[in-house]
Amino acid sequence: MSKYFNKILNGDCLKELKKIPDKTFDLIFADPPYNLQIGESLTRPDSSKVDGVNDSWDRFNCFKDYDDFCKSWLKECKRILNDNGSIWVIGSYHNIFRLGYHLQNLDYWLLNDIIWRKNNPMPNFRGTRFTNAHETLIWASKSKKSKYTFNYQSLKCLNDDLQMRSDWTFPICNGKERLKKNGKKIHSTQKPEVLIHRIILATTNKGDSVFDPFLGTGTTAVVSKKLGRNYFGIEKNKKYFIAARERIDRASKIEDDYLDTIENNRLKPRIPFGSLVELGIIKPGTSLTDSKKKIHAKIMVDGSIKYKKAEGSIHKVAAKIMGTESYNGWTYWHYNIDGSSVLIDRLRQRFIAEK
Repeated sequence: MSKYFNKILNGDCLKELKKIPDKTFDLIFADPPYNLQIGESLTRPDSSKVDGVNDSWDRFNCFKDYDDFCKSWLKECKRILNDNGSIWVIGSYHNIFRLGYHLQNLDYWLLNDIIWRKNNPMPNFRGTRFTNAHETLIWASKSKKSKYTFNYQSLKCLNDDLQMRSDWTFPICNGKERLKKNGKKIHSTQKPEVLIHRIILATTNKGDSVFDPFLGTGTTAVVSKKLGRNYFGIEKNKKYFIAARERIDRASKIEDDYLDTIENNRLKPRIPFGSLVELGIIKPGTSLTDSKKKIHAKIMVDGSIKYKKAEGSIHKVAAKIMGTESYNGWTYWHYNIDGSSVLIDRLRQRFIAEK
């Protein structure tokens, strides 16, 4: 176990990053300063002050200083990222385009940009611009050749069996989740756990390592701990660090039995049903049924099946019965073995094991 797993550090990320060995982490989530360039305090129409982001850590003298800062941490993050790892960076229109530019110049391979649409954004009080209702995330692999993790099937399941899109709608962090002290927010840009949950679920597996160079109040570490990932984070601000440490200590890991995710279909060997017939694993004339044994089809010598007037592949006939354009026959058809009804997918797994 690496000494950089399941710990957080109070320090300057530009200094501490240099101490981390090469290829330590599987995923990096970075929520860097946005360089918002707020030059004056904001007020509402009733003259009350807007509790916005005007912290010292978000101020840079000029764009060059901000660019140099970003290039420094992004370069180190690439070094400590595993060859098949990936990185997420989040920002607003103030900085996300600069971050994307630096990512590409450092030969990261951009995979997606995600729009986080806030269903409760702060309004534009002056009425001089559109209400800024979203932030942008960039997801990139370490290189073009990286075999990065993407749990497509899990995300599809999470989204009611629809492909997950690149626009996500979540509220900003509020309610009991928002850390406060004496009624005031501890951190001005605390991210909601639901956002980090989706990112970690999508692009890591149980036991992987996740790093956050701008830990803040610890959202990345907390979600990583809950999901059975190893976490490491760096936070410069002592107040944020203490809040993060206390929050992580309170978090509990979800039981191992519930941390498994659906295996991606693209990771499974593609085996035609006909190959199982050719190899004698299942014989022509064998009856296939649905789960309730109300539908009975027969296997032909070429691996096709017949049900009444329908004939074709296990997928085509299942789709016709179900009234859909397509259907996975491996998870529809059953066969009888020793008096028990078993999915034909069991045959495929047996074939894979014997190979």
